[in-house]
Amino acid sequence: MRGPDERGTARARTLRRVQTDAEQALWSRLRDRRLAESKFVRQLPIGRYFADFDCREAKLIVEVDGSQHAESAYDRERDTWLASQGWRVLRFWNGEIARNMNGVLETILASITERRPSSSLRSQQGDTV
Repeated sequence: MRGPDERGTARARTLRRVQTDAEQALWSRLRDRRLAESKFVRQLPIGRYFADFDCREAKLIVEVDGSQHAESAYDRERDTWLASQGWRVLRFWNGEIARNMNGVLETILASITERRPSSSLRSQQGDTV
């Protein structure tokens, strides 16, 4: 049996404490199953990487990026590895979240709907973006 990953857990806790404004804004809309009743968690360790937000049932990762991520070879390598593990990665710029939160949420919702197993698809009537 594998024991707890204390270093990974400590790093995830640190990352959750130092969120950017854009991450905080998006988290306020994803937390507590607020989007399509889908459970999202923050800073989940996956392999050697940490996902800003992830929905396990849809194998969906949502990344919120600042300008330091533009044309990042590290991010391309990371996304390739995550995709090989069955994850889909959506990336949004900080400014996009600030200017177009509804559009961001609609994109996330479409991906959840596409990827979630049909047997677990919950009624989305009454959901608002």
